[in-house]
Amino acid sequence: MPPRRRPAADSLTAENLSALAVAVAEGRRATVYLREGTPSLGLAPGASARVISVDGTTVVVRPRGVDDELPYEAEELRMTKNAPEPPPTKPRRTAKTAAAPAAPAPAPEPKAPASPATPTSPKRPPAAKRAAARASSVKSVTVTIYGSPENEWSVLVTRGARKPQRSRPLAPEAVDAAVRELGDETAAGAVTALLHAAREEAQRRVEELSRELEAARQALAALDQPQP
Repeated sequence: MPPRRRPAADSLTAENLSALAVAVAEGRRATVYLREGTPSLGLAPGASARVISVDGTTVVVRPRGVDDELPYEAEELRMTKNAPEPPPTKPRRTAKTAAAPAAPAPAPEPKAPASPATPTSPKRPPAAKRAAARASSVKSVTVTIYGSPENEWSVLVTRGARKPQRSRPLAPEAVDAAVRELGDETAAGAVTALLHAAREEAQRRVEELSRELEAARQALAALDQPQP
């Protein structure tokens, strides 16, 4: 089994991961910094990133200037923008000893035949994990259209498992044209029925306002007649 790479001295520790998880759970803003840059995303070493979630040693962040959530390992992040200065090393003092006669070197022992190494699955690099997560985040898109009898229409777009964005208003004729282009009779029938109900409600409202207007005109005409 190949030896595991030791994390750098400035990477996130278990205490840091626990503190970040608590901050996210309490709704407080938690910020970390990238130890290495990602040129493909325009991220330089030391770029800040907001912590979205913590799962074991994997931290999902949203780097500044990137409209996406990316997973990083704890060894790729640190709590400070710049790497800490290494402590100064003290020169070791060697004691002088009297030279002793060299002992004869022992005879080399015969080496045992090396056993064939068992194949191990290579660990997926963090960069590949981020690329896979980025690709999976745009695989599925859900588009939801809302309509009401008051003829108010809006569209809501959800990408993967991410939080849906705010709905945006749509014109009724745009919804009707878009659904007809889909060629789905069920969806077209539902939209047509709602538009028909909205037209009937608008027509009823027009007739009601017309009656009120006529009554107001008659009342005004009566007031304008000269008194005997």
